[in-house]
Amino acid sequence: MPATSPATRFRHLHTQGLLRLANAWDAGTARLIEHLGAPAVATTSAGLAWSQGWPDGDALDLDALLHAVGGIARVVTVPLTVDVEGGYSDDPAIVADTVLRVVRAGAAGINLEDGAGDPDLLAAKIRAIRHACAAQGLDVFINARTDVYLRGLVPDTARIGETLARAARYRVAGADGLFVPGLVDADGIRAVAAGIGLPLNLMLRPQLQDLAALEALGVRRISAGSALAESMYGRLAEQVETFLRADVTPLPDPQAMGYGAINRLFG
Repeated sequence: MPATSPATRFRHLHTQGLLRLANAWDAGTARLIEHLGAPAVATTSAGLAWSQGWPDGDALDLDALLHAVGGIARVVTVPLTVDVEGGYSDDPAIVADTVLRVVRAGAAGINLEDGAGDPDLLAAKIRAIRHACAAQGLDVFINARTDVYLRGLVPDTARIGETLARAARYRVAGADGLFVPGLVDADGIRAVAAGIGLPLNLMLRPQLQDLAALEALGVRRISAGSALAESMYGRLAEQVETFLRADVTPLPDPQAMGYGAINRLFG
């Protein structure tokens, strides 16, 4: 019997309660997340871009992205989903080619966002990806991200309706899931989850700490986004500042994981 594809395994994870995705930004963090029991690994576009020396926001060099994805895929065995932002182009054919390269580098899924653009453009990108993958005998889980809430694209009273309308476009185009960062109120979550016909993905926010409640509302996936990377940078900045400026430094850090434990992750 042929092995189940990573994309199929990843789809199945969206049917088993609430999928928690701790977002990695390089091979080391991805391996650590897998080691701690994560059933899948996601990248954060921001954290990955920062780790490669680029800003977030469709600015990352494609070769740098592919190198990073290949490095992560080399050290993890669980499905990997990669945030490709807006696909780094407004041309659906170019986006589809980029996604093919990301899938060949080891991705089972992608996040693809509409941002402030025309939702019909994102739908066209999704269709192009589906056709390109089918032509190559490849599969990928497409998580369509809409920024209706995150960017406040419409008035508050119209956000649910606009999100549902975009979800319908993206579902028909071939999306497997819908990511709605910025959606935090229970009534809105319940309405969107019930109306989109796709697994609902939210981004972790202070208002969304009760994960059991989110699952009960119909959420099927929760992502940490760039929060872990931001925390790491903040912690590192604090320690480096102390080391460079203070007369007395607490380094080495007694809370550190330790050289041996980290090295064994890659043995």
